Amino acid sequence: MPHSSAFWDKIAERYSAKPVPDEAVYQEKLRVTREYLRPDMQALEIGCGTGSTALAHAPFVKHILATDISPKMIEIARAKAAAEHVENVSFEVADTDELDVADQSLDIVLALSVLHLVRDRDEVIAKVHRMLKQGGLFVTSTACLGDTMKFMKLLGPIGRFFRLMPLVTVFTKQQLMDSLTKAGFAIDYQWQPGKGKALFVVGKKAG
Repeated sequence: MPHSSAFWDKIAERYSAKPVPDEAVYQEKLRVTREYLRPDMQALEIGCGTGSTALAHAPFVKHILATDISPKMIEIARAKAAAEHVENVSFEVADTDELDVADQSLDIVLALSVLHLVRDRDEVIAKVHRMLKQGGLFVTSTACLGDTMKFMKLLGPIGRFFRLMPLVTVFTKQQLMDSLTKAGFAIDYQWQPGKGKALFVVGKKAG
C-alpha cells in the first residue's frame, strides 16, 4: 500500500487539474446518485481523490466522510472545500483497512474508480456491507478490466514493481456483480455507457 500511496501523491496535482475524461457520463452518474440522496443521510466516500465528487454531493446529504490513501490528494480536497465554504464534508487520509466506522451506521457508501485498485474487493465489499444500515446503498463505478484488458494481469505487476503504476486488479463485470450479490447487495441500478467503460452500480443492502 505505501507504493500506491506514493504513486497517487506524485500525480495528485496533475490529477486535480486534469479534466474529467467523459463529462457527460460523469454528470449522469452524479444525477443518478442524487436521486438516492436525502438531507438526513450519513455518507462515506472511499477513494475520494481530490474531493470533487464529495463536494458535488455535499448539498444533498447531512455529512460525508471522504477518505483517500494519498495525503496529497486529501490536502487538495481540503483546500477545495475551504475555497467553496463546504462544512459538511470531512476529508481524512485512510486506507479501507484502517477505517473505523461503526457497523450499521451509514446510509450510503460511494466507491468510485476504487474496487479495481484494492487487493481484495470481496473484503472491501463485505466491510462496506457491515457499515451500512439495512436498506443502505453502495454506489460503485468500476473498471472491469477482465472483459477488455486481460493483459493487465501480466502488465500490472511489472508496472507496480517499477513504481510506474498503482496496484491494479483484473476481474470481469460478472465477477464484480457476483461479489456484490454474494455480500448481500440487491442490485437496484446498473449502467455501462459503452464497451470498456466503467460499470456503474447501485446496490442496496438487503434485509
